[in-house]
Amino acid sequence: MGKEFKDGKVPLISKIAYGFGDVGCNFSWMFVSNFLMIFYTDVFGISMTAVSALMLFSRFWDAINDPIVGGLTDKTKTRWGRYRPWLLVAAPVTAILLMLTFWAHPDWSDKAKIIYMVVTYCLLVLGYTCVNIPYGTLCGAMTQDIDERAKINTSRSVAAMIAIGIINIITVPLISKLGSHSAKNGYLFVAIIYGCIFAACHFFCFAKTKEAVTTPEKEKISIKIQLKAVMQNRPYILALIGQVLFGFTLYGRNADVLYYFTYVEGNASYYTTYSMCIIIPSIIGAACFQPVFRKLDNKGRTASVFALLTGISMLSMYFFNVKESAVIFYALAGVTQFFFSGFNTAIYAIIPDCVEYGEWKTGLRNDGFQYAFVSLGNKIGMAIGTAMLAMLLGKYGYVANQTQNSAVISIMKHSFSTIPGILWIVTAIVLFFYRLNKKRYNEIVEDLKNGKRGQC
Repeated sequence: MGKEFKDGKVPLISKIAYGFGDVGCNFSWMFVSNFLMIFYTDVFGISMTAVSALMLFSRFWDAINDPIVGGLTDKTKTRWGRYRPWLLVAAPVTAILLMLTFWAHPDWSDKAKIIYMVVTYCLLVLGYTCVNIPYGTLCGAMTQDIDERAKINTSRSVAAMIAIGIINIITVPLISKLGSHSAKNGYLFVAIIYGCIFAACHFFCFAKTKEAVTTPEKEKISIKIQLKAVMQNRPYILALIGQVLFGFTLYGRNADVLYYFTYVEGNASYYTTYSMCIIIPSIIGAACFQPVFRKLDNKGRTASVFALLTGISMLSMYFFNVKESAVIFYALAGVTQFFFSGFNTAIYAIIPDCVEYGEWKTGLRNDGFQYAFVSLGNKIGMAIGTAMLAMLLGKYGYVANQTQNSAVISIMKHSFSTIPGILWIVTAIVLFFYRLNKKRYNEIVEDLKNGKRGQC
């Protein structure tokens, strides 16, 4: 795979290209997390009960395929490296699956709808896993320098925040424009556009990045041994718990956002205004990760600070709404997103460092396997968050495209503010105990270079 870049430095074009990978990921996964649930219920005509069951079932599927894909990426050996080839092959397939997932058939029978939903969604999740796990693992393979990794992840997060902002601003108008005669066509055409962007971004990432860290040849190691090694990696366990909470909080709220503006505020177009107000704070917040990290010298503590401030800001949003106090509401939305973006950068910057710690502690380096469990943890959180939202809305009488009762409105409002706000504070408490600071990390890397091991 070649030698590491001089002094561990990574060229600017490679950082930009890596960032574009997350642009692609968000044109797929954020579109799914923000719009798929309301697409299923209000366009496809699938019940909340069925959607809730799918979200839970799909996580059993993830529990099987995530570790398998992670293990396969670790064993991959090509002239392009271990992880980059997966972007080249899996991205176009996943793009097609995204399009099929948003191809609605409201005139089908309920049984046929559910079968189609389950098959397409599970295949989409598998496809996304085959892209996202090697993509996430690639950062650690580009350099071992902790500051360069921070810069790479900042590039990734800034690019992601720009992509998310664009998606949130243009998607609702784009669906309306392209689906002026039929909402189902609007969703399908947007999925086609976003699928093409997804594939193109990963082709660019593949072309302009390089796996520069030499990793040992992989011998066949049982899952039991790998799990045992993971359990000895305390920083990784804390990061994994953080990812579960992150997935639960982020995706549960994302699934609720369009419901919130449509039914609580009374107009889905507010979603576009809201998205415009948070895009600049998103970009600035992501860029602020590095100076805060330099001050604290600890990525986990940095994530903890951002999570705490995100939670406080989000709790405050409960007391305001668009109709009565629009300026304060949108200002708080911007502040919340600023702190969230800093957290989003920090939490992903932690993972590659945990890999080095794990190798130092146990002698086993399994980048893809570890990232697979991070991905799985995030998806488990997502599943619980979205499934609980769907289950509660269904239980208390949600009816698509109708005025909702007070209980449903209350669930939507709390799911937008108080519940995620409290969970962000819990996340902050968990990550406060992350102790792998910059000084200790550099000592570990030096030990690895000198063939030294930690005490098990």
